[in-house]
Amino acid sequence: MTHRDQKIYRFSEAPIWELQRTYYEEQGIGAWQSEDVPQYITSNPSIAVAYAEIVFGFLQDRARLGYTLEPVTILELGAGSGRLAYHIVKELCELRDYSGIVLPPFRYVMSDLAFKNIAFWQQHRSLLPFVEQGVLDFAQFDAVQGTELHLTQSGDRIRMGDLQQPLLVIANYFFDSIPQELIYVDENKIYECMVSLHFPEGDAESSAADMLKNVTPEYHYRRADEYEQESYPYREVVGLYSQKLEDSHILFPAVGLQCLERLGLLSQEGFLLLTADKGDHRIENWEYNEPPKLIHHGSFSLTANYHAIGYVFEQKGAMSLFTSHPYNHLNIGCMLMVSNPHSYGLTRLAYRRFVERFGPDDFFSIKEWFDSHLDLMEINQLLAFWRLGGYDAQLFLQSAKRLSNLIPTCDEEELSDIRQGILLMWDGYYPMELNRDLALDCAMLLYQMDMFKDALLFFERTNNEYRNDASVLYEMAICYYEVGEDAAARDFARNTLELAPEHEGALALMTLFPSL
Repeated sequence: MTHRDQKIYRFSEAPIWELQRTYYEEQGIGAWQSEDVPQYITSNPSIAVAYAEIVFGFLQDRARLGYTLEPVTILELGAGSGRLAYHIVKELCELRDYSGIVLPPFRYVMSDLAFKNIAFWQQHRSLLPFVEQGVLDFAQFDAVQGTELHLTQSGDRIRMGDLQQPLLVIANYFFDSIPQELIYVDENKIYECMVSLHFPEGDAESSAADMLKNVTPEYHYRRADEYEQESYPYREVVGLYSQKLEDSHILFPAVGLQCLERLGLLSQEGFLLLTADKGDHRIENWEYNEPPKLIHHGSFSLTANYHAIGYVFEQKGAMSLFTSHPYNHLNIGCMLMVSNPHSYGLTRLAYRRFVERFGPDDFFSIKEWFDSHLDLMEINQLLAFWRLGGYDAQLFLQSAKRLSNLIPTCDEEELSDIRQGILLMWDGYYPMELNRDLALDCAMLLYQMDMFKDALLFFERTNNEYRNDASVLYEMAICYYEVGEDAAARDFARNTLELAPEHEGALALMTLFPSL
């Protein structure tokens, strides 16, 4: 194909965005189970606690302003694996119950484009209790053109103006993954940055993931004075770019802005946005920006333009909160598009405490250190970081071997602390069919600590792969023996010997049951 034959697209209309949709629709929850699409940084307990605290502050503000009867709808866009939603709803319910404060009722709505994801949520054992309580529902929503929400569990349909309370929108890794415009600014002029796409020969038969991985974009420029015309809705912010920036490629979130505007119409009282992404809210960070590179992870993502989103809504009266210090991994913002945002003091204080002072981005920076220094950490350091991370299962899976090595040096108090952590972790565990059996790791640590009754509870929760492991069967036999269930102990000792006839421990244990 010659250069003249290449098809050139407006960036937001290039086939990469349709491939993106196809990828998520084909993969469903598998995109996260395979870990092709990153999820931990935006869905761990640390960020969920920060969000739940901000939402809790918002609910208190609404109650303080006298709005306690109508429910608050919390909509998560692109809820993906569902892990973030689970942690937020769990924490929010605990805050509500623990505080005893009179609050307006709330309903959390998980939404996504791919119906496969909704089907996964509908049968997930961790989510079902919240569905039954009426605090969780699901909806399929297309960010490009969706105008209403049809809730799958309650059957409710939310249309323009239906909500009496402000809509609360959560959007993590969202604005970087939906269509964006690409403009180029130089010498106070705006250019449309178009794109042509090059795929290796024979790639037409490949999967969407492979096509996205192998595509090479080539950029083309044309003068675009339509951005400067009165009829263009975001003329002011683009005009600002033409005045302030030079030689700069700017990803412009027209689709994201339109999505927020459409969602805002669902409520008579505006909306609050909580969002986290790789994205800049400072205009100076867009200066001398090079053409974007597609960041591949099964799908692809770009950089979110938080400056444009904040600027557009601030002109309409919104208040935007971002950290005063630079972010390292994740920029977390809170935008109050409501009447008199200064009156939402508890919301703003929660952002100050749980994001500005020390937030999820800071936690992830420490976790990077943790990942590389785990084998040097002592038990009190490990347990402190595990608490800081909300007794997260991923931290435990990383730490299980180190914990096992440290247990012989632990005193009774430290052993009790490990046990409590395991129980709290399991209570907040959101299973996603990980390759590793979390229950088995818990059981083996509890066995090592001589906590046989607790160990049995977790052995019984395992996926039964231990049936082919003589050492695990023997540990179960010992547990049953220690809790006085001799018949079960004998059976598991026999099972051990079927796999390992010379197993000395199992042979010795069998001598203790002459009458059985």
